[in-house]
This record gives sequence, structure tokens and C-alpha cells, in this order.
Amino acid sequence: MNIFRHLIFVLLFATSAVAMAEEMTLSREEIIAQLAPYDGPTTVGTDVSTLTGKVVTGYQGWFGVPGDGSGRGWVHLGRGGKFAPGACSIEIWPDVSELPKEDRFPTDFRFADGTVAEMFSSYRKSTVLLHFQWMKEYGIDGALVQRFSNEVRDPKALNQRNTVLKNAREAANRHGRGYALMYDLSGMRTDNFEQVIEDWKNLVDRMKLGRDPRDQAYLKHNGKPLVAVWGIGFNDDRKYSLKDCERLIDLLKDDPVYGGNCVMLGVPYYWREQKGDTVNDHDLHRVLLKADILSPWAVGRFGSERSVEDMQKKAIAPDVAWCAEKKKDYLPVVWPGFSWHNLRAGQAKFDQIPRRKGEFLWQQCLAAKQGGATMLYVAMFDELDEATSIFKTTNNPPVGESPFLKDEGLPSDHYLWLTGQIGQMLRGRIAATPAAPLRPR
Repeated sequence: MNIFRHLIFVLLFATSAVAMAEEMTLSREEIIAQLAPYDGPTTVGTDVSTLTGKVVTGYQGWFGVPGDGSGRGWVHLGRGGKFAPGACSIEIWPDVSELPKEDRFPTDFRFADGTVAEMFSSYRKSTVLLHFQWMKEYGIDGALVQRFSNEVRDPKALNQRNTVLKNAREAANRHGRGYALMYDLSGMRTDNFEQVIEDWKNLVDRMKLGRDPRDQAYLKHNGKPLVAVWGIGFNDDRKYSLKDCERLIDLLKDDPVYGGNCVMLGVPYYWREQKGDTVNDHDLHRVLLKADILSPWAVGRFGSERSVEDMQKKAIAPDVAWCAEKKKDYLPVVWPGFSWHNLRAGQAKFDQIPRRKGEFLWQQCLAAKQGGATMLYVAMFDELDEATSIFKTTNNPPVGESPFLKDEGLPSDHYLWLTGQIGQMLRGRIAATPAAPLRPR
């Protein structure tokens, strides 16, 4: 099953490029000039000095709607510049009821009673603040904020990425959560890497990212600011090389001004044996050994029928042992379920990998703990396109041509609650039971 974020990024970026959108007139230079250190309040919360014992989640922050101020129109929601029944790329509908009215945007979708279905925008500060508030309320330690490397060239896309990062920084500080930057290399080419390197230098020079004494929320590990790079070593016809990746890793690790970071690499699921989704290159392990943390991408690599024992014996325990021998940390990726029927225009099975009311997610986390993992990465907080989101969604989605998953009658916050319980289990505060815990009524 070739399920790669590379394909999703390419498909959705292409559709957003033709979206009808309001004008946004700032130049790329003006957008970069707006970057600045943090000057807001901070609340003490989760310990951001280490990833050990933590459950963090991926934060896409890539959804846009007409009228949200980003000037990008429908982004990562529809196809061909439209977001309507039959022109839809998401598989699950978010619960937007807690957002202010001005930050809930009307769509062409309708609920069964005929009322207009509303959508959020990741560009709006209130959205990001609410999402990090949920992380605090349910005991999720923080987020790796995605920064799509292919977007740092275009002014409108760069403005959205900078705005989401800035808002995540404020939200993490206000709610006592951790956050760190993750570069996603999907859609990159060799000739783009210089722009990514320039982008990192701008973030350090202007935002003081990871180095700002007023920013108390930035995640660190082994005494260094955490920076993640996702997309190293995949065999899905990427237009960049291991040598390109190594150049970026060396900058983040060793540069006298812009280095000194703890580098996490997002790698293929079968990275250790170099099979399946992994490029067959004798240099791969040499490059991966430059990392501090390895994090294999598990989404879609197995179904919900796979046993805990099978996951533990075939992947997690051997991965942990390899990393321990090489003095590297290991951050396994876990996910609640998978479906991309709408994204693939009906050419993929609906509800392809069922969630089983949270049992699938719990079983992965149990296998990770029993296999020796000491930290977890939940993919993703807000991913609607693959239906891997853990944030609040509705059991009564819009009706019509584009189908949406329902959470099997569960409360809208069930996966937030369960992720909080997973953190408790990882830290030994509740039992690592074979079945997921039952929520008190």
C-alpha cells in the first residue's frame, strides 16, 4: 500500500494553486521582515526540556478558506479550486462549535437538517489557540508544527506557514505546552534546498527560534533545541537526494551559528532493513546516524488487525535495540486509523483502516511501550485528508456526494481523551492493559 505524505502534498498543493482567492499584496521580503522574537505571556506546564516520557502530536496547520486573510482560497480541503460535495479531499468533518462565529466559515456542504456546514481555517489565531487549549485540557504534551519546505518560496504560502508557526508559539506558551519545528520535505527538489537553508537562517535570525529566552515553550532534548526533518530515505521517486538531506542535517547539527540542535529525522517504516518503502542506498544508515532521534512513518503501513506482539517483535523492539546500540533515541509514530476515499476521488476504499473506537491506536501505543519506546508521536492532531486526526470531530457530518467518517457514536473529544490516557500509560501512571481504558461516564 503506497500511502505517502508526498503524494498527498503534491495533489493538494496543486489544487490550492488554482484556487480562487483574495489578493495578498505583501512581498516575500516583507513577509520575512515580520518575523520577530516572542513577546507574549507564558504559562508553566509540561516539561519542555526533554521528549522522554512525552506524547506529542503532529500539527499540520495547512487548511485555508476564502476570506480567512491568507489569500489562498480553499487549501487542503477541495479539488480544482472548489470545496463542495463531489469536490472534496477530506474524510472527516471537524467540530467547530467552540470557535468564535467570525472564525467559522460557511461552505457548500449541508447537514441532514439543511443547515450550513462550517469549516475552520488554520490561518486564524483563535483556531490554533483553541487546538493547543485542547492539548492542555487532555494532557497532550505538545506538537511538532509542520513547515512544508516546498512552500517557503511562494509569498502567500510562506505567509501562512509563518502565521501558523507564530500562532503555535503563542498558543504553546499560553497553555503550557511544548512545540517544535518539523520541516516536511514532500514535494522538494534538489534546487530548493538552498531556500530551505535560507528559511532556517531567517527563523533563527529573526524569531530566535529555539534560542529565544522569552519563548519558554520550545521543545528541547538532550539540552538542545529540537528540530525535525521529515522525508529522509523514501523510495517514492522523490526529486532530491540523500546528499541534499545530509547538507541540511549538517547545518542543523554543526553550523557555528545555526546549528547546535537536536535533530529528529522522519524516516520510512522499514528504514532499518532497507526494504519496502525505503530507498536502497548504501549511504542511508550513514546519514541516519547523524540524527539524534529516528522516527519511522507508520501511517498506512499495516492494518488494524495487526497484533501487539507482531508490531513489537517485527518492528518496534528491533528498532529500539538498533537505536540504543547507536546511542540514538527512537520516536515511534502511532495513528488512530486511515481513510482517503475523497482525496483519491473515490478510487480508494472508504474507511480503509478502521479506528475500532480507539482500540487500534491503543494497541500501537501498548506495543511501543512494551517494545521499549519512551516517547510517542501521534499522527496527526488535525489531519482531515487521511482521517488520522485526533482533535474534535462531529458524529453528524454533512450529507451528500462526498462521504465522511463518523466516530462510531463516540463523544467528539474521544481521541483527545484517549491520547491523554496514552501519555499516562507511557509514564506508568495507569496500567498498560491489553484493552483501551473505558472512559468514566
